[in-house]
Amino acid sequence: MTIDEIMRSAPVVPVLVLEADEDWAKLAETFVAAGLPVLEVTLRTSIALDAIRRMASVPGAIVGAGTVLNGRQLDEAVEAGAKFLVSPGLTEPLAKAAERSGAAYLPGVATAGDIMRGLDLGLDRFKFFPAEASGGISALKALSGPFGAIRFCPTGGVRPDNAAEWLAMEAVLCVGGTWLYRAGDNLNEVSERARAASSLRH
Repeated sequence: MTIDEIMRSAPVVPVLVLEADEDWAKLAETFVAAGLPVLEVTLRTSIALDAIRRMASVPGAIVGAGTVLNGRQLDEAVEAGAKFLVSPGLTEPLAKAAERSGAAYLPGVATAGDIMRGLDLGLDRFKFFPAEASGGISALKALSGPFGAIRFCPTGGVRPDNAAEWLAMEAVLCVGGTWLYRAGDNLNEVSERARAASSLRH
């Protein structure tokens, strides 16, 4: 799948920081059943790669790795079954490594300069990060003006009470949501949150 296809698969991408060992396949099944098949597992914890392996086996789940900082992490994530890669920023070595890997890639940007560097590397889909700290909706509206064909996934400060406002922007294909799962959450509660998020379509 291309990064554009992945971004259009669901309005909200759960951004998951996984700590205690749990049934990750069951968590992925819960999200898929609720209408959020695209899952970003951040490489911030020691169990992230194992969780990606287990989630990637779930039918319908589109599992990716977030917080990818370098080529080594990229290779490990792809080997674990990640279908897409998300990084907090944009560097040429990482962008080229992602291209070589064949996995879909979503680099983080916060400025016009970041976007122009991405365009030079043949990229036109970006994570706007950290979205709220970088000026929020008004900043992305101003940024997207000169870059008409560029599309974004804002992440960082996107919440249930403002997600619909982000998604109403033409330049936004989806948002990253950190509110959908916390360690120890009851899966029924996760399902409820996910169903509410999946209904936030354009």
